Amino acid sequence: MLELGGSQPAADTDLIKDTTEATFMADVVEASQEVPVIVDFWAPWCGPCKTLGPMLEDAVRAAKGAVKMVKVDVDKAQQIAAQLQIQSIPTVYAFYKGQPIDGFQGVQPQSEIKAFVDRLIAQSGGEAEGDGLGEAVAAADEMLESGAASDAAQIYAGILGEEPNHPAAYAGLVRAHIAMGDLEQAEAILNGADVSIAKAPELEAAHAQLELAKQAANAGPVDDLRAQVDADPANHQARFDLAQALYATGQTEEAVDELLELFRRDRDWNEDAARTQLFTIFEALPPQDPIALKGRRRLSSLIFA
Repeated sequence: MLELGGSQPAADTDLIKDTTEATFMADVVEASQEVPVIVDFWAPWCGPCKTLGPMLEDAVRAAKGAVKMVKVDVDKAQQIAAQLQIQSIPTVYAFYKGQPIDGFQGVQPQSEIKAFVDRLIAQSGGEAEGDGLGEAVAAADEMLESGAASDAAQIYAGILGEEPNHPAAYAGLVRAHIAMGDLEQAEAILNGADVSIAKAPELEAAHAQLELAKQAANAGPVDDLRAQVDADPANHQARFDLAQALYATGQTEEAVDELLELFRRDRDWNEDAARTQLFTIFEALPPQDPIALKGRRRLSSLIFA
């Protein structure tokens, strides 16, 4: 990887920078609340790193501020490398809203790096050029939010009649059926998505909403579960069940609080169930939802404490 030094243009300093263990939270976790941050784990003695680094930098510059890049010298930041389980270099992680959302190891072709950056931009809310159906999707979204799920479903279906693989409309149709309580149909629609959009952020969010809706159908009484947790704060299963019940009754922030407390007490409990459930809730919420933003920051603080 190329050394930064004085040869780096001044205009790049906000897009591409070195970080340390002392500044990692600010440079990566906090900065990724705004745009995705690509983290390049490298070392001066690593030959492949010297090939990959400049390729990443070129792709980041080409994105014109839609993503940023931070470099971590693993020899100088061994604690961070250990926390993120970096076992070989070069390793690249992408953070968004304080959490790793994508990554790869080893040198990649420039075309793959560009696709990686494009994928990050899409995951952070960037829209593909030429989407002439955006206004129709927005109108259907407003209907769905106002409770007119059936009407919204008709609009989504109409959009899909014109563009069968429109990710936002496809996900909207899934969400409309969830809102109508038809979880089987929602799952069938989701399972029928074309492979070209199956991993789109909109469908990932719809999948998370479907999983939470299934859990809600089996959630226990909040008061009973709260009593169990109050009687034995170390009862992790009761706390996890309480979080599910709280979410099922619309108390999303309270559910996040309980899961964060569970993660604080035992992050490895039940194969990292608390963090997995938190990610599901965060994915189900809109990207700029304050509960998701606050929850991601608090989780990041616990992870990197």
